[in-house]
Amino acid sequence: MKLKLARTTLKAKPKTIELQKIEDELANRSIFYFDKDNSHKELKELIEYFEEKGFSVYMREVKYGLDDNEYIYEVHIIA
Repeated sequence: MKLKLARTTLKAKPKTIELQKIEDELANRSIFYFDKDNSHKELKELIEYFEEKGFSVYMREVKYGLDDNEYIYEVHIIA
């Protein structure tokens, strides 16, 4: 499954990342930011994937502006 990482600027296109790459990076970091273009279903699948592997996962929406469409997803994956 491919997910879109959060944009670094408002006009940039989001970069994609595979689940395996996220799993490989868990040794270095545990917080990931995903773009609002990801569906809620995809993020639920991400959570279920890592919970089945024994990780604790926490997800929340982070608003960065006043508009309802100005948000990203913050996901904590903890061993």
